[in-house]
Amino acid sequence: MDVVGRLLALLVVLLVGTGLRTTGVLDTRRTELLNALAYYVALPALIFVSTYTRSIGDLLTPALLGGLLVVVLSTAGLAWLAHRHLDSRARRSVAIVQSYHSNLGYLGLPLVAATFDASVTAIASVVLGVVTLAQLPLTIVVLSALNGADASIRREIRGLATNLVLVSLFAGLAVGSIGVSIPSTAASGLDAVGSIALPIALLCVGASLQIDLPSVDVGATAAVVALKVGLMPVIAWTVFSALAVDSATFTASVVMLGTPTAVSTFVFANELGGDSEFASLNVFVTTLASIVTMFVLISLVS
Repeated sequence: MDVVGRLLALLVVLLVGTGLRTTGVLDTRRTELLNALAYYVALPALIFVSTYTRSIGDLLTPALLGGLLVVVLSTAGLAWLAHRHLDSRARRSVAIVQSYHSNLGYLGLPLVAATFDASVTAIASVVLGVVTLAQLPLTIVVLSALNGADASIRREIRGLATNLVLVSLFAGLAVGSIGVSIPSTAASGLDAVGSIALPIALLCVGASLQIDLPSVDVGATAAVVALKVGLMPVIAWTVFSALAVDSATFTASVVMLGTPTAVSTFVFANELGGDSEFASLNVFVTTLASIVTMFVLISLVS
């Protein structure tokens, strides 16, 4: 029942965010401020406190790295096959991308931190870093290639060097590997800041969700949902079971890769010639469906 309560609470906060947008409380400017607070403050704090007591050798193993790449690339390949029949290149590119591009930062890591112990959260932070480095360039390539958009992959990769989420991950791993002691008051403060990452992220996701019913492509959206929150975690379960990793690595990987489509895919679609309305709908539906699928995943791995 504790897992049910947690996930129902997530749904409530998500819907509150939608309600606040509808009533005008969370307008565009305020939503952007909340997004900035979550992404630039709360999430980096959560990642750092999750990793600063562990060395990189304890967290990043060859099995974890290889398994994550196999799952992401396998899902992307299956998505390419599943959506190849879509006539619109703009819609096909978005469908492919949203079938594998996971919401690891806003929902995945905060949810893991709220549900599992510190060892699982630490590995989930590494999962976030590895998969982000894999799925971001892949998403840019797919959208650019199918839509003929002009995007500088080199510029985006350079931008990762200043990404606070990744910087906080590398800083935490460096501190843990060197063995530097962090004052307890600083650690407690960062922990408190990190704890607000999930509710703020959910409010932002809810405030960003919009549906234009006349434009709904039920078949295409259903295929995205089936691949993202249905098949991708199954592939992750199969791959990491075969690799015989420890329970913390298995739990973190399966749950993180079972998260819904990232909100950032809407931004990429809008900038690189994708179908932005279709992208917005898929973010909403995969997030809603994940309330059920994440409950199943968390119950199974627990």
